[in-house]
Amino acid sequence: MGRGEREAVAGGARLHAAARSLVEDHERAVRAAREALAPLLDAEVAQTLDAMPVARLQEATEGRLRLDPVEGSGLRTVRQVLDAGPGRLQQIPGVGRVTSAQLLGAARRLADAVRDSAPVHIDVDRPEPRTTALVAALHVLVAAGPDARRAVATAGTLDRRLGPLLAAAGPATGRLRMLVAGRDGRARALEAVAQVRSVVDEAARAGTGELLAQASVDLLRGPASDAAAWVDFELRAAEYYGVLSELSGQAPDTAAAEGFLPAEIADGVRAQQLTDAGLRVSLRGYQAFGARFVLARRRAMLGDEMGLGKTVQAIAVLTHLAAEGHSHFLVVCPAGVLVNWTREVETRSTLRVVPLHGPGRHDAFADWKGRGGVAVTTFDALRGFPLPGGGELGLFVVDEAHAVKNPRTLRARAVAAWAERCERVLLMTGTPMENRVTEFRSLVRMLDGDLADRLDTEPGLAGSVAFRTAVAPVYLRRNQDDVLTELPSLQHTDEWEELSPADLRAYHDAVAAGNFMAMRRAAYARPERSAKLRRLRDLVAEAGENGMKVMVFSYFRDVLEAVHTGLDAEPRAGGPVFGPLTGAVPPVRRQGLVDAFTAASGPAVLVAQIQAAGIGLNIQAASVVILCEPQIKPTLEHQAVARAHRIGQVRTVRVHRLLAPGGVDERLVRILTDKDRLFDAYARRSVAAEASPDAYDVSDTELARRIVEEERARLGVADAT
Repeated sequence: MGRGEREAVAGGARLHAAARSLVEDHERAVRAAREALAPLLDAEVAQTLDAMPVARLQEATEGRLRLDPVEGSGLRTVRQVLDAGPGRLQQIPGVGRVTSAQLLGAARRLADAVRDSAPVHIDVDRPEPRTTALVAALHVLVAAGPDARRAVATAGTLDRRLGPLLAAAGPATGRLRMLVAGRDGRARALEAVAQVRSVVDEAARAGTGELLAQASVDLLRGPASDAAAWVDFELRAAEYYGVLSELSGQAPDTAAAEGFLPAEIADGVRAQQLTDAGLRVSLRGYQAFGARFVLARRRAMLGDEMGLGKTVQAIAVLTHLAAEGHSHFLVVCPAGVLVNWTREVETRSTLRVVPLHGPGRHDAFADWKGRGGVAVTTFDALRGFPLPGGGELGLFVVDEAHAVKNPRTLRARAVAAWAERCERVLLMTGTPMENRVTEFRSLVRMLDGDLADRLDTEPGLAGSVAFRTAVAPVYLRRNQDDVLTELPSLQHTDEWEELSPADLRAYHDAVAAGNFMAMRRAAYARPERSAKLRRLRDLVAEAGENGMKVMVFSYFRDVLEAVHTGLDAEPRAGGPVFGPLTGAVPPVRRQGLVDAFTAASGPAVLVAQIQAAGIGLNIQAASVVILCEPQIKPTLEHQAVARAHRIGQVRTVRVHRLLAPGGVDERLVRILTDKDRLFDAYARRSVAAEASPDAYDVSDTELARRIVEEERARLGVADAT
């Protein structure tokens, strides 16, 4: 046939080859990771079976086996039975060929069950060859990112479409082949050529060729070194564990991951499509379900326990709606998390974000109205903006929604008025609300007035299955223990807080005086007006609502006093406050404070100086760590976190570092991050670093001098001396 047909088929063949190559590259990377995972799983299975008594075989066979002869022969554990094999088992009196086969079959079923549920813990403090091999293999898949995931899915689709089409179009590549194909064969070939041309043209418009090529390059690029892979793992451990969960096939219980929703609601959520084209992170399965729930229900409350990624689920909903053509979104939140929201949207999506805060908020509002994007504002500022027209907002998001549970407050009225004008509304809260029916109902009313009216407020219904079923049309909550089957035992969150006017005045005075240490703690100089302290109280309260114990660290004693006083003066769900534990407290008394903190029933808070409590103490009861300010020596932070992180495989430890943008905190974080991270990684794992946090750190004096000079220049402040 003609040149056009041959060129179309050739173009299709090149695209098919690129797609096939990417699929193979991905399969190779997955295979390498699974091969690295296998010995770790084998070791975990062997250890578990070695601790499993032979009596468990009786349970596995519903009591059909007599195990006395087996135990009498010296085989005490399931692993010993497996290792013995049929030859050794059949030498035991009373154990014949059939019984031997039954014993081994039951033992293998137990081994398979253990393998299906065995967690793999990656210990960053004790890397060894097998875990290093796994981290390096996972690095390839994680570093390739969500773009590679989408590219592989696209490549798989192209492979399935183009393979049969190219085979059918084969006769069109030569005159002789067309002649011998017959009339029907020629017609099929020409139709296949037309479809190949359509697929190639569609791929060219979408930039698919470049997407596939880049993904192939990313999947072939390994880490620069094992140390580089470890450092990357520490920076984004959740993504590594997410990939690991997929590879191992270990997923949380479906019902738990879906919040134990009624079947008809869960089915509708699963049917909801979720487009992640504008998302820069990969979602865990339960997170994707959460985003689908919000989309499917349109007006919903996401009540996941803290640490499960409510923000990224909300951002996934925003990117999906943006892909559908919606252009304007609004997030309202406490002032303390406004900067966090801004940064999260910027780093985790391609969406434009517009903060509506401070003196220029009305100009920013006008800009957002004209250009669109994700506007982020505070509860107080919301009251100053005009209500939207119907259908104007793609999604109205209310973070920390429990802050508007009292319908009589001005902020609650403003939120309710906005919610009434919006077709899609998302309320977010990590505080369990289902045990407070009256407060819960006021939030439900913002979403569905009829449902709120139907909710029974009898105390006996609080927290019951009946109540959860009643609110299921609008409410989804998952708990950490139900869904974090393989998430890392350590999660870091930087909490960026805009300084209050009082904080800014104290900071300006410290810069003018050239007092570096005063600059670092200026955010707590006026405790009653401290933005960081307000956020700290919120974090403590949320942790307390979830029954968690909290450790609060600071370098400065006066900061600890302010924290202790602030928490005591405003009793909340965080429980009793112990400390401050400082260098002035004798070692025996220090352990006594830790013991009292640990023995406290329910949530509690331990306030401690980072130099005093960062070494030597095992504070295993804490599952939330709050750092009041960044430290000059990164090792101080690592040592302090390690006090609680020793809880290891038992519970996830969440670390919140309180930071203020634009000043000394941001400069400290940037300077320390820009250092040679690999050297720091080695240093932190060395014997010397374990013994002394002072090892391997930059000069305090030089760092302080540089930051003071930079801040004076930025603020236009002359030397006060």
